[in-house]
Amino acid sequence: MLTKAGVFRTSVLSVGLLMFAAAEMPAFGVAKAQAQAPAAMGREIGTVKAITGNSITLATDAGQQVVVSVAAGAHILQLAPGSTNLKDAQSIALDGVSVGDRILVTGKAGDSAGAFTALRVILMKSGDIAQKRAMEEADWQRRGMGGIVSAVDPGTGALTVLLGAKKVQVQTSGSTQFRRYAGDSVKFEDAVPGTLAQIHAGDQLRARGTKSDDGLSMQADEVVSGSFKNLSGLIASINPAGGTLTLKDLATKRTMTVKVTANSNIHALPPQAAKMFAARAQGGAAGRGQGQGSARPAGAQAEGSMSERGSGRGSGRSAGADLSQMVNRLPEETIADLKVGDAIMVVASQADPGSAQVTAVTVLSGVEPILQASPGGTDMTLSPWNVGGDAPETGVQ
Repeated sequence: MLTKAGVFRTSVLSVGLLMFAAAEMPAFGVAKAQAQAPAAMGREIGTVKAITGNSITLATDAGQQVVVSVAAGAHILQLAPGSTNLKDAQSIALDGVSVGDRILVTGKAGDSAGAFTALRVILMKSGDIAQKRAMEEADWQRRGMGGIVSAVDPGTGALTVLLGAKKVQVQTSGSTQFRRYAGDSVKFEDAVPGTLAQIHAGDQLRARGTKSDDGLSMQADEVVSGSFKNLSGLIASINPAGGTLTLKDLATKRTMTVKVTANSNIHALPPQAAKMFAARAQGGAAGRGQGQGSARPAGAQAEGSMSERGSGRGSGRSAGADLSQMVNRLPEETIADLKVGDAIMVVASQADPGSAQVTAVTVLSGVEPILQASPGGTDMTLSPWNVGGDAPETGVQ
């Protein structure tokens, strides 16, 4: 998550150096520059943590700490977030690099572990990134939308996206930018350039573009998609040391192993909030019953209660959007706070669609009333992305 709060912030990926993939900085249009560099050159990318003399302590995106010695005569170039060409870069001195800046260094590994000699440093200032982030977040708020893909028309490039009970037609074109979430990672920086062909019914999608006046269609400038699984059920086992738990998913009746990593968000829903969302999942029927004292006592077995479905099936998905927003504001917990028998909802990534193991993005406990109201586990789901309204939060941390 970089930070846990920001792992799923869909920043358009033009605000930082995260878009540098196999070729150096392809997102900034400098693949050609990399091709001209010696084949033996290496690179490191991350955030500046300290500067002493001509040495930079770099916290890399791979989770390592590297001490970078900037060689005499090294080129130090500053790019503005969103820049697409090194020709737009400004040459600066080493003292122009500050703690918190994002940098990519090219050069050679040192003789000792964690040492690196840089012949070139390309950076983006933390303040510029923050400003770009704020602008993009505002634009996502104004021109963004998100939901579940129900249909894809490869011929026309049209996507049908469900927002609760509403269908929105998202029209893509040759100029639409596609990004695809990496199924075996919960870090959004691992998302890679994607294509329309990778998007399938059931995928979660966020798009930004020009909306029609009635909000039922959009011409998309950018589409970010991913294949996520929503699971719900009772925890059958927990292995805190191994960072895994198992549950029998209510929707598929399949036993799934959920891998919980340092980047997974774990939260507990307060009892009153759980009752409120349960009532909305049932279209109000559950709320009236619970208000008269019919809620199952804490700690009671939930399996039997999940066999009776409430009414108001269509209302749960819009409530799910509000639930995802509330989750973002709840205190963080750990796998040690979970117990066998807890009712949980999970949104997870899955590297292999046929696998019985997933990697948790979000684990939400305290949801027994919701699962009682929605025994099939499909009336209400969580979003994999932190959202504010329709806007994905942006950020490189």
